[in-house]
Amino acid sequence: MNSKILKNCFSQSIQIVGNFVRLCDSSSDSRQNQTNDVFSEKWSQYNKSGEKENLYQFQREWYLKLYGFDTEDDLAKFLSSKKVILDAGCGLGYKAAWFAKLAPDSLVIGMDFSEAAREAALCYKHISNLYFIQADIAKTRLITGSIDYTSCDQVIMHTERPEETFEELARITCKDAGDFACYFYAKKALPRELLDDHFRIKCSDMSNDELWQMSKDLTILGKKLSELKLKFDCPEVPSLGIKGGEIDIQRFIYWNFMKCFWNEDLGYDTSLATNFDWYSPSNAKRFSEFEVQEIVKSNGMLIKYFHKEDACYSGRFFHRRTQS
Repeated sequence: MNSKILKNCFSQSIQIVGNFVRLCDSSSDSRQNQTNDVFSEKWSQYNKSGEKENLYQFQREWYLKLYGFDTEDDLAKFLSSKKVILDAGCGLGYKAAWFAKLAPDSLVIGMDFSEAAREAALCYKHISNLYFIQADIAKTRLITGSIDYTSCDQVIMHTERPEETFEELARITCKDAGDFACYFYAKKALPRELLDDHFRIKCSDMSNDELWQMSKDLTILGKKLSELKLKFDCPEVPSLGIKGGEIDIQRFIYWNFMKCFWNEDLGYDTSLATNFDWYSPSNAKRFSEFEVQEIVKSNGMLIKYFHKEDACYSGRFFHRRTQS
C-alpha cells in the first residue's frame, strides 16, 4: 500500500528496490556535485562514530525548538494528520525515521542528493512506512501539492540556488492543509562572512584528506580556546556586526572571525564533523532575517511559526489559502 502511495506522488515512473529509489545522483553544476561529494564523505565517515546517537538526540530536541513544538508528543500529534511527509535533505535519515515512528500511519519519504540516502535505506529498512530517494531536492519530480508536511532542516543553504529550492519545496507542499518547515543559516559578523567565503573558495580545491585534516585542526583550536575559560567585556562594533557584552574567547572568535566549533557534550567526532560540514561544501549560503521573510512572502506563503538565534532562522510556513 505504501509503495503505491509513493509511486502516486511522483510525476514519472519510479523503480522501488526494497525501501530505496535512485532518481538522480549528480548535477550539471560542478559546485553542487562538489557539495554532494563532501556530504557523501561526511556521512560515510560519521556513520561509523559512536557519538551519533548523542547527536541524534540533540538534533531531535533542537528540532522541536526550531519549529515550534513544545514536546515530542506535540510533534506526533501534528504529524498524525499528515498523510505524506518529506524529509528534504535527510542525510543519514535519523529525522525521517523519527517522523515515521511518531506517525506510523503516514508515509515518510527521506530524500537526499548524496550517497547518504542509500546508507539510510540500509539502516532503516525495518521501518515499513519509510522510503528513501536519492534525488535533488531542488528538482524533486514530485507532483504539485503531493506532500502534507515538507521539512527541510539545515539543508537548503547547500543547494545551488536556495531561493529556487524553496520555491520547489513550496510547490510540492499541499495548499489546503500543508506545512513547510525550513531552516536557513544566518549571516554573521562581517569579518566572519568575508573569511568564510575566502576559506570556502580555497577548500573547493582541497582533497577529502586535506579537508579532514583542516577540520581536525579547527576542532583542536576550538577545544583549546574553550579550555582557557576566558571571558572579556567586548565593545560593540556595529559597522562590522560585532555584538558587545561579556563573551567567552572561543565564542568571540567563533561568531566574529572563524568557525572553530567545539562542544564537550557532543564530543570530538561530532565537533569534527560540524567543522567539516561548514567549510567543505562549495554551497553554503547565509541569509538575513529580512531575506528569509521575503523568500516566504514571494512564494505566497505565510508564517505560522518563526524562530531566530545567532546561527539561524527557522520556521513553519503555509500557503495563503490554508487555515492556520
